[in-house]
Amino acid sequence: MPTVIHLRAETKPFERRSPLSPKTAKALLDAGYIVRVERCPERIYKDEEFEAAGAELVPTGSWKDAPTDNIILGLKELPDVDVPLPHTHVTFLHVFKKQTGHEIWLRRFKEGGGTLYDLEVLTDENNRRVASFGYSAGYAGAAIALFSWAHQVLHPDTPQGPVPSFDDTPALVDYVKSALEPAIKANGGQPPKIIIIGALGRCGKGATEFCRQTGQENILQWDLAETKKGGPFAEIAESDIFINCVYLGSTPTPPFLTFDSLNVPGRRLRVVSDVSCDPNSPSNPIPVYSTWSDFKNPTLPTSKPLEQGPEVRIIAIDHLPTLIARESSDEYSSLLLPSLLTLDKRDTEGVWTRAEKIFKEKVAEV
Repeated sequence: MPTVIHLRAETKPFERRSPLSPKTAKALLDAGYIVRVERCPERIYKDEEFEAAGAELVPTGSWKDAPTDNIILGLKELPDVDVPLPHTHVTFLHVFKKQTGHEIWLRRFKEGGGTLYDLEVLTDENNRRVASFGYSAGYAGAAIALFSWAHQVLHPDTPQGPVPSFDDTPALVDYVKSALEPAIKANGGQPPKIIIIGALGRCGKGATEFCRQTGQENILQWDLAETKKGGPFAEIAESDIFINCVYLGSTPTPPFLTFDSLNVPGRRLRVVSDVSCDPNSPSNPIPVYSTWSDFKNPTLPTSKPLEQGPEVRIIAIDHLPTLIARESSDEYSSLLLPSLLTLDKRDTEGVWTRAEKIFKEKVAEV
């Protein structure tokens, strides 16, 4: 029997990305897979694009009643339904680093007999992720950081409104440039000083590229060599914008900043864009906030007020690449495709056996 891949509709607000594109769906169909795609008006790809590629369109949410041998493919968290999970899911669930609620989700898989192949732990034989949104996340995180800084300079006592939607990256670059121009003028002609930690990774490269596309050159690029001494780092408080692009493992990281390091005379820092965005993980190196923001309310204050300097606003959006949904989905789906093409051999194929081993270890801890 052919392997069935069921692409579910995303339920997270403002999530427009897809781990499968019409082009990669066709590649799977040509390889003998059955591809079913839930209707989803919010998805960046229109339903008709998948239908033209040969996929079968099915109702939104129908994955719950699909045969249990179907593989459910998604991107962000599953809807919060308190039922056992009997299917095999390929998705980001963020439960392997003991995040809030991890035991609940793992118990649902255990009770239902299902399997989670978390997209975060799909790796090759060298332990490198086979697909990631890192570059797009950094790119989008820098974009929101720059226009958040512009907003704070021009309107320091007014909350920032929802992040607009953009059809492509040139439109996003133009928007941020237009926001920066009056803010830089109001700032005495001084552009923001930016520090990017994790600058040598794909995420950091995306952040750096966006900054440069908008004409920013005052960028401090840090990576392992600069952070190995351990924080907190005074250079963050001395910058206007801090963009955190460090991949978080399971080992706690010494904090990059603290309330004490921010409560200093002459602090410039106004914006923290935490692209890594894992506030409830013990590995979080930015322990001055404890929840997430979103595209409707993109910034949040520190978890307790600072006594000195301007207000610090934190961007903690955990699906940043949806800001450039088509470009990020095109790239991600093409990177993921070679692994999806081996799903029919997942009992022996390394990328899947490694991910299943991690899942079983985590379930055993529940």
